[in-house]
Amino acid sequence: MSDLTRRDFVRNSAVTAASMTVIGAIAADTASAHSADSDAAGSEPVVAYVSDPRKGEISVMKGKHEVKLRDRKLAQEIVRAAR
Repeated sequence: MSDLTRRDFVRNSAVTAASMTVIGAIAADTASAHSADSDAAGSEPVVAYVSDPRKGEISVMKGKHEVKLRDRKLAQEIVRAAR
């Protein structure tokens, strides 16, 4: 069992929330760009896949749409939050 302190929990939660906010904003931009192709806003889940944290390669997917990003800091924060 890991020794997770209250401070570590709060810090990890803050990083996760910040990461999800950034990913959500990116997905919202993608969705608005493709609004003619989608039926209802927010009807499908948004998934972020970090393929290479060292290079910062992130794929953000919603429905049939995928946006590839390169952001080393964000990729590392997502990986760190997933631990």
